[in-house]
Amino acid sequence: MKLSRSTLSVALLAALVAPAAHAEVALDVIGGSEVAFEGLVQADFYSFDVDTIDYGADSSSDLDGDEYMQELRRAELVLKGKGPGNIEWVLGYDAKDDKFLDANVKYKFGNNANHFVQVGQFKQPGATLEELSSTKNNDFISKSSITNSLGTPRRVGIQYNYGDANWGLTGSFFSRELTRNREHGNGYAVRGYWAPVNEAGNIFHIGASYLDKDTDADGIRLRARPMVDMVGTRFVDTRNMINSDRASTAGVEGLWIRGPFKLQGEYMSTDVTRYGDFDDFSSDGYYVSGLWNLTGETWGYKAGVPTTGLPDDPAKGMWQLGLRYDAIDLTDGAVVGGEMDSVTAGVNWYWRSNFKFMLNYVMVNQEKGVLEDNPNALEARMQFYW
Repeated sequence: MKLSRSTLSVALLAALVAPAAHAEVALDVIGGSEVAFEGLVQADFYSFDVDTIDYGADSSSDLDGDEYMQELRRAELVLKGKGPGNIEWVLGYDAKDDKFLDANVKYKFGNNANHFVQVGQFKQPGATLEELSSTKNNDFISKSSITNSLGTPRRVGIQYNYGDANWGLTGSFFSRELTRNREHGNGYAVRGYWAPVNEAGNIFHIGASYLDKDTDADGIRLRARPMVDMVGTRFVDTRNMINSDRASTAGVEGLWIRGPFKLQGEYMSTDVTRYGDFDDFSSDGYYVSGLWNLTGETWGYKAGVPTTGLPDDPAKGMWQLGLRYDAIDLTDGAVVGGEMDSVTAGVNWYWRSNFKFMLNYVMVNQEKGVLEDNPNALEARMQFYW
C-alpha cells in the first residue's frame, strides 16, 4: 500500500504541534482518561550490491536491474489513555502497512506497573526481546532474522503479568491478528525474565520464552529477507509446508549494559509438527549485537526490556555505533529452506527529542543446497516521532 499524501500530511501536522521536549501530544481528559497522541514516521533508502537476485525490483514482473529502493517504512498513529483509576488503554494503526498495532486495555493491580492483566491485541511474550522493545529505538534498521522469521508478534488475546522491577512472569492465550487476512492460529505463550543487577548504568538481564500455536491453515511457511526490510524476494524460504499441525518456538535472551555500552543476544528455535508421511521440521537462529553510545548516555530498564533516553545534549544529539552478527537456518531434512548469516555495521544519531537518522552496511551470505546468493546493502533511515 502506498501511503496517501493526505494521511501523511495529517501525521506530520499533528507532530509539528508536539512540544519539543516531549514524545507525545496531550489531547484532553475524556471520561476520566488522560488521552495523548503519539506517532512514528520512517522513510528508508536501500542501495544493493546484488549477486544473483535483483532485490531492487518492486515485483517479480519488474526485474529492471535497479539496485536501489526508497519508500516510506512506517506511519504509525497511536492514541493512548491513562485512567480512570488503574486502567490504561492504547489504539494504534500503521497507515503505511494498513494494519492495527497495539489495541488493548490494561488493568494494573495496585501501584505495581509489573502486575497487570491485559486484553486486546498486543505483542506476545513469545516474541523476541528485540520485538518487545520500542520500534522507534531499534538498534539497526532491519530487526534480526529470528525476530522477523520465527517470532510471533501482535495477536488478539488475554495476558497476565506478575513481577517487580527486577523480574517478571508473563502468560498469554491468543488467537488471530486483529487486521483481516493477517496471521491466524490459536496458541499460548509464556516468558520469564530476571535482572539480578539493575541499577543506573549497570544492568544484567536474562530471560526465556516459549510459544505454541496451531498452524490453522494446515500449512506454515518460514522465510527470511536478506536483512533489508520491504524487499519482496526471499532467497531463504521453506515454501509452504503442508500437513502441518502445530508450531512451537523456544527462546533465550541476554542483555548487559555497562555505562555507554550495551551487549545483547538471543537464540530461538522452532519445531513444526507434521502428520501423514511428512517428517517434523526444526529450525533455529540467533544474533549477537553490541552498541556504544559515543556521547556517553546509557540505557534504562523497564518491564524486562532496555529503554532509550533522550540525548544529554539535545543540540549535539546522541551518537551510537553498532555491530551485529546474525544467523538463521531453515533447512531440515527434505525441507531445504536455506541458511543465512550476516554482519551489520551501523551508526545512529538521535537529534533533539523527535528525530533519528540511521546508516547501516550489511554483508549477507545465503546458501540453499548448491545455490548461493551473497548481496551487500547500504541502508539509510530518517525517522520522526512524537
